[in-house]
Amino acid sequence: MSAPWWDSDWKDRSGPEYRAFVSNLPYSTNEGSLKDAFSSYAPLNADVAYDPDTGRSRGIGFVQFDDKKSMDNAIQGMNGQQVGGRTISVSEANQRPRRWRA
Repeated sequence: MSAPWWDSDWKDRSGPEYRAFVSNLPYSTNEGSLKDAFSSYAPLNADVAYDPDTGRSRGIGFVQFDDKKSMDNAIQGMNGQQVGGRTISVSEANQRPRRWRA
């Protein structure tokens, strides 16, 4: 029986996500500064993971791109670079898991 609210039974209508995972960020990093660091690669948006208890950055983030070429160029160009005095690691992010929708 097909159920449109269950992702495994419903065709995924969104295209692939081109996201880079960025680690070893300074704790002072926010979404704006992360997007600015990747500005030469035309990022769509940037997200930083925050600790819910302290409100401080966890030192990791994600940068989303419009296409695979931009993402690959950003990974090659930014991996091992200094951001805020720290050497960051950049890699391709895993796809988000499909979730049940009510």
